[in-house]
Amino acid sequence: MSTAEPNDRRRNMQANRRRDTAPERALRSLLFAGGFRYRCDFRVDLDGVRARPDIAFTRAKVAVFVDGCFWHGCPEHFSEPRRNADYWGPKLARNRERDRVQTAALETAGWRVIRIWEHVPPGTALIIVSDALAVAYGEHTPSVGGAHQTQRARDLTNARARRAN
Repeated sequence: MSTAEPNDRRRNMQANRRRDTAPERALRSLLFAGGFRYRCDFRVDLDGVRARPDIAFTRAKVAVFVDGCFWHGCPEHFSEPRRNADYWGPKLARNRERDRVQTAALETAGWRVIRIWEHVPPGTALIIVSDALAVAYGEHTPSVGGAHQTQRARDLTNARARRAN
């Protein structure tokens, strides 16, 4: 059992943000500066499943999740908690299972799902998302910037992606 007082534990758990995390804000900033427009924390109700992508491009049906390494079990950085394993093990397993269910439901409904780990540099994440948008909008060769962007916005996106990496 944890040695923290119940009020301290409660305060610590409440400090874990569900949205507007630093990696998510960094990616959103680059996307917006590049001319992309999106919805944040957009609720998608599907057959018995509710998904809330961190970033959603509703017209292109692209859902972006910026997953935390600890909460979602990053294969590169995750390690099982040693303390209070009876609590954390099932909780983190439920998170991963929910991710699988939401991804499957969104894909079945025709959405393209992009999952980005929090440790991915924002410039790299920008390229991943813009490539997915290029495919969704029907560009044959994915590149930074979607078909709906102006040339100026594409140039800004390219420059910012190079600087962010």
